[in-house]
Amino acid sequence: MRHNPRKRFGQNFLIDQGIIAEIIAAIHPQQTDQIVEIGPGLGALTLPLLQHVRHLDVVEIDRDIVKKLRAEYSPDHLTIHAIDALKFDFSSLGNRLRIVGNLPYNISTPLLFHLSLFAAHIHDMHCMLQKEVVDRMVAVPATSQYGRLSVMLQYRFDMEYVLSVPAESFHPIPKVESAIVHLVPRSSALMNADDIGLLSQVVAAAFSQRRKTIRNTLQRYLTADDFDTLGLNPGLRAENLAVNDFVAISNFLHQRIGNLY
Repeated sequence: MRHNPRKRFGQNFLIDQGIIAEIIAAIHPQQTDQIVEIGPGLGALTLPLLQHVRHLDVVEIDRDIVKKLRAEYSPDHLTIHAIDALKFDFSSLGNRLRIVGNLPYNISTPLLFHLSLFAAHIHDMHCMLQKEVVDRMVAVPATSQYGRLSVMLQYRFDMEYVLSVPAESFHPIPKVESAIVHLVPRSSALMNADDIGLLSQVVAAAFSQRRKTIRNTLQRYLTADDFDTLGLNPGLRAENLAVNDFVAISNFLHQRIGNLY
């Protein structure tokens, strides 16, 4: 069955067998693993994964691809969830999920935030994304790539850059380079923000004007005395603060005045 890649779904299909082998080796799937593949596409990873595991769940929005998968794979080995991954309840599949996927680049950031909501149900994730996005995800403070995405995902996950994937590894060839990143949920003991919504607001405000200091970007939230209490230099920029600094700010605000909204 021939399938023409659809731009509205951000479809670029992985065709490089060498890269596919490296990805499978990085995942190191075991027979009893509960693996969930997002966007199986034409099955570049699906078939190799099924050679290692008893059963695989896949989440796919494209009805033509769903039809193709149902024709090629037995429901005993492959369960297909024909739904937008942004709307899928991953907790419905249980705990210790191993998420795998070539995430659609046009929705990669909202999809990562959606997946972070299910961190308590996830064992780990191997995701292929635009290389620029992966660079931002794993960025450290005091670098130009460190930003809101870095902070909010590093709050939930430990992350490791695994593998670069050249554009020529796909059909059609995208205009960007790609990369594989490995994410492991952090211990629940470290997820200590009293209000995750407030943390998100503070981080967004701090990075809203990167060239300005936190004295200016967080003036809605903190006074000069507050900075002293927190032991933070108000002359710093957001990119100079560690994840724990943002957690400390949001918890300070939560404890002082409760939820702002």
